[in-house]
Amino acid sequence: MVRRVERGLLWALILGLGFSITLAEASLGALGLCWMARLREPGRWRSLSFPLIAPCLALVAATVVAALASARPLASLASCKDLLRLGAIYLVLHAVADARGAFRFLSLLTMNVGAASAFAIAQGIFCPSQPSWFPFFARYFERCHRVHAFFSIYMTLAGVLLVTLLAVLPRLLPGSHARRWWLGPTCAAQTVALAMTYVRGAWVGVGAGVLALAMMARRARWLPLAALLAVAVVFLVAAPSLRQRAASIVDPADPTVRERLLIWRSGLAMFRDHPLTGIGPGRVKDVYERYADPEALRMRRGHLHDAPLQILVERGPVGLLAWLWLFAVFFLEGGRALARLGADQARERGLVMGGLAATVGFLVAGLFEYNFGDSEVVLVQYSVMALALAAAAHEPTVRA
Repeated sequence: MVRRVERGLLWALILGLGFSITLAEASLGALGLCWMARLREPGRWRSLSFPLIAPCLALVAATVVAALASARPLASLASCKDLLRLGAIYLVLHAVADARGAFRFLSLLTMNVGAASAFAIAQGIFCPSQPSWFPFFARYFERCHRVHAFFSIYMTLAGVLLVTLLAVLPRLLPGSHARRWWLGPTCAAQTVALAMTYVRGAWVGVGAGVLALAMMARRARWLPLAALLAVAVVFLVAAPSLRQRAASIVDPADPTVRERLLIWRSGLAMFRDHPLTGIGPGRVKDVYERYADPEALRMRRGHLHDAPLQILVERGPVGLLAWLWLFAVFFLEGGRALARLGADQARERGLVMGGLAATVGFLVAGLFEYNFGDSEVVLVQYSVMALALAAAAHEPTVRA
């Protein structure tokens, strides 16, 4: 009975990851209750694995210490609730149980995000100047010149699209037996929607993820890079606005590029004044005005548009090292799995390669945006990591 409820909650979680953070978090909470209920099953504890547990605990400890050492410990401790999202790794890992369940989860997630992408494209095409003409949908058609689908802002949609697109791309490689009729249209919809967000950091993250995927591919390593180049050429030729946006990435005179440089300079000044445990989780918005450059466009900000810098400023060097350790161990586990899994285990290899590529893209995009603090994006990222870990645990086929 509990197992059937758990499967239903997984469906709800998948739906929430593409459409509603409230539904996603509620589903995770209910999955946690199911997880505890199933601990009474005979042998349940022995069947559970907890990869990445050491860096997760180190990150939790460093964050709590930073919160207690901050000028406002109670407020900082309240901001530590984002640590609960780490539990998504284990809840998803134990709920999908194996590579087959992980494959199904990713398929449903891809179709779900593909549907959200189709809505985002329509949102951008039909974006009205006065969205209040249809009250129920008005909130989804506000500021839609940069599409955001069902999320509050375009950066969140871009982060979700980046992770899901890179996670499923290995299924399009030669030798994959996981292709389905819907895969091409879904990936195309996600690509178009990602372009229409105009989020440059996400574009760079996808490029880095595709490069990582090309390095992991055993056959036709040129194919992911050729596809990326072809897509980039089509978009840049067909849409002058995208071409201008892409060119601004390397333009130091661009106002947003210059603003980010000023933000990062302010962040480094915060760290110099709090070099041990940082200023405390959630406190950038409290102190930023004191460190803001006089030439900055905004004197108040809640984050520093850079995930490693934000963690360093809020949690200190130990917190940053713990955060880096988490992803380093994940890459190490994924690399070992790829070396262990045979060529006949295309499904497992695809899940691991997709998880690694998505994580590369997530980390690179995080150099330009604090995506680690975006609950919608980080829950998708943790879910994809859990799917890769489920596939990595699959025992290779033993040949006689």
